Amino acid sequence: MLFLYNLVVVLASQIVKLLALFSPKMKLFVNGRKDVFPTLKSKIVTNDKTIWFHAASLGEFEQGLPVMEQIKKQFPHHKIIVTFFSPSGYEVRKNNSIADVTVYLPLDTKSNAQKFIDAVHPELVFFIKYEYWPNYLNELKDKKIKTYLISGIFRENQAFFKWYGGFYRKALQTFDYFFVQNDSSKKLVQRIGFNNVKVSGDTRFDRVVSILERDNTLDFIEQFKDNTTTIVIGSSWPKDENLLVNYINNSSDAVKFIIAPHNIKSEQIENLKSQIKKKSILYSEYKNEISPDGRNDKLEEFQVFIIDTIGILTKIYSYADIAYVGGGFGNPGVHNLLEPATFGVPIVIGPNYSHFAEATALVNMNGCVSIKDQNQLNNAFDSLINNVDERYEKGHICSTFVQMNKGATDVILKHILNENLN
Repeated sequence: MLFLYNLVVVLASQIVKLLALFSPKMKLFVNGRKDVFPTLKSKIVTNDKTIWFHAASLGEFEQGLPVMEQIKKQFPHHKIIVTFFSPSGYEVRKNNSIADVTVYLPLDTKSNAQKFIDAVHPELVFFIKYEYWPNYLNELKDKKIKTYLISGIFRENQAFFKWYGGFYRKALQTFDYFFVQNDSSKKLVQRIGFNNVKVSGDTRFDRVVSILERDNTLDFIEQFKDNTTTIVIGSSWPKDENLLVNYINNSSDAVKFIIAPHNIKSEQIENLKSQIKKKSILYSEYKNEISPDGRNDKLEEFQVFIIDTIGILTKIYSYADIAYVGGGFGNPGVHNLLEPATFGVPIVIGPNYSHFAEATALVNMNGCVSIKDQNQLNNAFDSLINNVDERYEKGHICSTFVQMNKGATDVILKHILNENLN
């Protein structure tokens, strides 16, 4: 089975190179991996102590960040190595401040795994949430390097739990310990013979709780908001925007909207703006028109602010009276609800959220409203705009939910430190 797997990986690597000729994302995927080993050679020497974290993409990086921060405090003389599989993670966080080295993970061939692990020579390895690369995991086990899964989540339909899943189950044997998000994941792992598992919870809660301790001030958002009820629309896709634009165009001038689309390609941004009848401005336009004192004297006159940049949505949520989180009309579903939730903001989402435990919980607790069509969206927004008590109640449910679920990082760190410092 391993032979077939390796053959598929080699074939996939050639297919990806062909796709890179036509796809900018695939081009990043291929070209970004060309400099991995020279980068490692220039930044890691033989006597360096290192700890390696692997994240599939941006969401997993953010999920692992609280653990990275605490590990860095506890192991101050170790270099932190972060790898990404996806360009959507690497390109956004390649200049992060937590890691000493950030690179793409080379494709999972036996030679890449041996070369990479020899170059990094980590003492501890953390895989975040998922991604189980057999050659890397086998190499780590052969070298007796402690390897952990953090914020792991398992589902009944995964190959590990099927009759044909022996090859995949073998990959799990390489982990020293599993820190999983919930009891159902723990029971699934135990069912196939692994008892080195603990329910730690989801480290994303620790991540979003820490946001409250930071300065979330954005003067230009405060100026735009101008003490007006404001709906913040985060990570929206066209299917979300079709409904949202209809609502915006027919809304009262007593409500303002901030839209931070998931995709900020210029043609899509311009198309979105062209559909909006209200007076609107792009973030890029605002940046070009500010005065030396950092103000745009006309900003408060606009009804819609479209954020065509990345990296500031979390802070923008702190100004929201109501949040709409996009992705719920697509597959696999809704984006991150926890960022607006931590600020005590009531949330509206689309219908596809069942794969996300926090979304399911908040809908069931009535802190979040799921809508399926234009009429339901209109009713949800109108109700939250007109009923301040309802808004506060749902917001309180959201913030309490986040606070009640923090602490996963402490559980993980306590175990890791007991194993490796005692």
